[in-house]
Amino acid sequence: MRPDDPAGAPAPGRPIRRRGPEGEISVFVADEQDEHPVDTSRWTRLAEQALVAEGIEGEVELSVIFVDEAHMADLNQTFMGHDGPTDVLSFPLDGVADGGPDVFTAGLSPAGGGAPFDPDDVPLLLGDVFICPAVAAAQAGGHAGSYDDEIALLLVHGVLHILGFDHAVDAERIAMQARERELLAQHHGPLAADPWTTGADGIG
Repeated sequence: MRPDDPAGAPAPGRPIRRRGPEGEISVFVADEQDEHPVDTSRWTRLAEQALVAEGIEGEVELSVIFVDEAHMADLNQTFMGHDGPTDVLSFPLDGVADGGPDVFTAGLSPAGGGAPFDPDDVPLLLGDVFICPAVAAAQAGGHAGSYDDEIALLLVHGVLHILGFDHAVDAERIAMQARERELLAQHHGPLAADPWTTGADGIG
C-alpha cells in the first residue's frame, strides 16, 4: 500500500516553518517492535541528514517510530480508513508557513497575565513518522531490493512528507522522487534496486 500523509502536509510550494529557536535538531527514534532488526543510531543519523539537507535548522524535533503490523494497521484504519498495515505514515505537527499564525499557540498568555506566549521560544515540533519493518521486509525484494534499503527509502519518504512533499499528482510525484534519489545517494548510498519504477508514487 502506498504511504500517505494523514495529517495533511502543506501543498508543495507552500513555505513551512523550517527554523526553530536557537538550538540543535533532535531526532528521536523508538523501536516498538521485535520482529525485525532496527539500527536506531543509523536511522537517527539519516533522518538528521535529510532534515539538514532540506534547510531545517535550530531547535527542531522529529520522532520516528518503528511499529509492528498490528499497530500500523490500527493507525492506517484510524487515520486513512484503509484496512491492514502499510509501510510508512507521516503525521506533520508544526507545518505552518513562516510568519503565519500558529493555531495552537496564537494569543496564549501565561497564567496570571504577563508576556504573550512566543512560539519562537519553544522547539519546532515537526511531527512523527511511523514505519513498519515487517511490511518493509516483505516488499523489499520487489522494491528497493534489500531490507536496509527499503527502510532508508521509507524513512526519507516519510521525512519529506513531514516537510510538505506529496505525490498526489504527477508533478508532485516527480519532484518528490527526485529528492528521494538525491538524499539517498548523498546520505545512504546506492539502492539494490530501483523502487521508483514499481508504482505510481514509487513507494509501496
